[in-house]
Amino acid sequence: MGTETSTGVEISEALLIDEKSQKLRDLGEIVPPWKDQITVRGVVVSVVLGALFCIITHKLNLTVGIIPSLNVAAGLLGFFFVKSWTGLLSKLGVSVKPFTRQENTVIQTCVVACYGLAFSGGFGSSIIAMDKKTYELIGADTPGNRPEDIKNPALGWMIGFMFVVSFLGLFSLVPLRKVMVLDYKLTYPSGTATAMLINSFHTNTGAELAGKQVRSLGKYLSISFAWSFFKWFFSGVGNSCGFDNFPSLGLEAFKNSFYFDFSPTYVGCGLICPHIVNCSVLLGAIISWGFLWPFISKYAGDWYPADLGSSDFKGLYGYKVFIAIALILGDGLYNLIKIIWVSLKELCNSRTKQDLPVVNEFQDDEDSKTLLEQKKMDETFIKDSIPTWVAISGYVALAAISIATVPIIFPYVKWYLVLGAYIIAPALAFCNSYGTGLTDWSLTSTYGKISLFIFASAVGSNGGVIAGLAACAVMMSIVSTAADLMQDFKTGYLTFSSPRSMFVSQLVGTAIGCVVAPLTFWLFWSAFDIGDPNGPYKAPYAVIFREMAIIGVEGFSELPKHCLAMCCGFFVAALIVNLLRDVVPKRISQFIPIPMAMAIPFYIGAYFAIDMFVGTVILFIWERLNRKDAEDYAGAIASGLICGDGIWTIPSAILSIFRINPPICMYFGPSSSS
Repeated sequence: MGTETSTGVEISEALLIDEKSQKLRDLGEIVPPWKDQITVRGVVVSVVLGALFCIITHKLNLTVGIIPSLNVAAGLLGFFFVKSWTGLLSKLGVSVKPFTRQENTVIQTCVVACYGLAFSGGFGSSIIAMDKKTYELIGADTPGNRPEDIKNPALGWMIGFMFVVSFLGLFSLVPLRKVMVLDYKLTYPSGTATAMLINSFHTNTGAELAGKQVRSLGKYLSISFAWSFFKWFFSGVGNSCGFDNFPSLGLEAFKNSFYFDFSPTYVGCGLICPHIVNCSVLLGAIISWGFLWPFISKYAGDWYPADLGSSDFKGLYGYKVFIAIALILGDGLYNLIKIIWVSLKELCNSRTKQDLPVVNEFQDDEDSKTLLEQKKMDETFIKDSIPTWVAISGYVALAAISIATVPIIFPYVKWYLVLGAYIIAPALAFCNSYGTGLTDWSLTSTYGKISLFIFASAVGSNGGVIAGLAACAVMMSIVSTAADLMQDFKTGYLTFSSPRSMFVSQLVGTAIGCVVAPLTFWLFWSAFDIGDPNGPYKAPYAVIFREMAIIGVEGFSELPKHCLAMCCGFFVAALIVNLLRDVVPKRISQFIPIPMAMAIPFYIGAYFAIDMFVGTVILFIWERLNRKDAEDYAGAIASGLICGDGIWTIPSAILSIFRINPPICMYFGPSSSS
């Protein structure tokens, strides 16, 4: 498919170049050169928004530990800032360059790269787990919790650490951008929604369909925002209040996370994601939370101690995390090996017509787009390519610097361990990017935990805790930035933005984040009592990650009974299911579930699978009633739902920062029996 796509673009370019140029002039769609898409005003706005979003991310990281996607908000606020800037200068009689969708996309990309480090850098998890307070909270008498394994946060080493590890993820998957976006046609729901929002700001509404799509997006964005605002009033304080915890399928199902949580974001994802992805997610939820976890729970006290906490790896939580990891690795590694195999065949035989796997529903998308627009997106995405030698040499050079530097910052982390991490990092980055493209879930912390256990076990009792936590921060940074880059490539593809400008803006945003993320964290660290169990900034993941590192030092034998055997079984099952998808006829393979999508609810829960399935049912019925309308408006409506909920995260975070809590806690529980 990769060869056919490239050839088709070249032929269409030769045949349609004059007609396209004229039509693009009529539509105002001349794409500026990639260097013109990056502007000084864009960088200034990116720094301001990056700092704002870093503060919000640190706030959420140190309180609840859950970080929503702010891509949509970055695109919206980038548009607002630059439009206000240009509008003011125009009133003052100053001539300004037009604000294009490409510049808007570049700003969004830069902001995401900046604030992403506030999460993937481990400031709320692995880095803070090294500090003295976390050591004291776990207890000095706890086996494996040594006073030597303490490294308190300091601005100097944190900035240096960010600079030597944060750029590798950007170079790890650049050669696969065409495969992920054009050949696999992964949806990246947040990236698609962000692109549609940006396009709605810059579209010539004189086109009838475009105007109707913009109105649909705006309508459902307003509805989603208003609904999220309404829900906030009933969400109280804590994790058990509000519509997000409504036992819509009954109290027994609610205990196993089966409920509809009224989330516009996940309903919107269900409208955008292909039916097979949504059904795979629901199937994974039924297998795990419907059967597997209740079955394992019956053996509490035999397979694992019955009195463990919900986040203890020696209990049920260990099964959840490691079985999900096994499924993800099985699916991701199978597809990575297949990509390498197909690529090698293409190099040897230009006539290869081997199809790549995955989502087929979006391959006939030209029914809802003009041929001109589709071909222009393909042409723009392919034209300004980043040479493979740049990506490979950049990764090797940065890895060499990091291998030399990380052991200086963390003496327990030997250079050969860092080398080993960077050898396997691209494979894990691919798995995370692939999963994000399917379901919009980035399992950054999951891959970080893999490294944590491996490094802690390899180093042993003499420094294994610090080594494991440092490795976790390294791997989280790589897999997160790789997934963010690929998601932004999807946004750039849909907004006619040059991949080269997207890549450069990622580099700029990452450089900004390497300074801004530690600085904003240092503000919290200096101003508040971070890690105090009774204070507002509990840093809930600090203790969890340090306990994981302590378990890792003692080896995987500390995991509950039969856990590793189950992991092996699910890993092999993922390989077999993928093989079946490739060898059976297409009419059958389209109904075979995707293991990567199935794995997400194993770890997260079933609630979002219910939401996404509601979205896919709505789309299925809509397609049966009026396929044309469904194809034309489903993406716009889904984007509106995702955007409205995403935009609400900003005012809700600001309210949280000022300690303004919802006035009502709406709670549903069993009625008292007589």
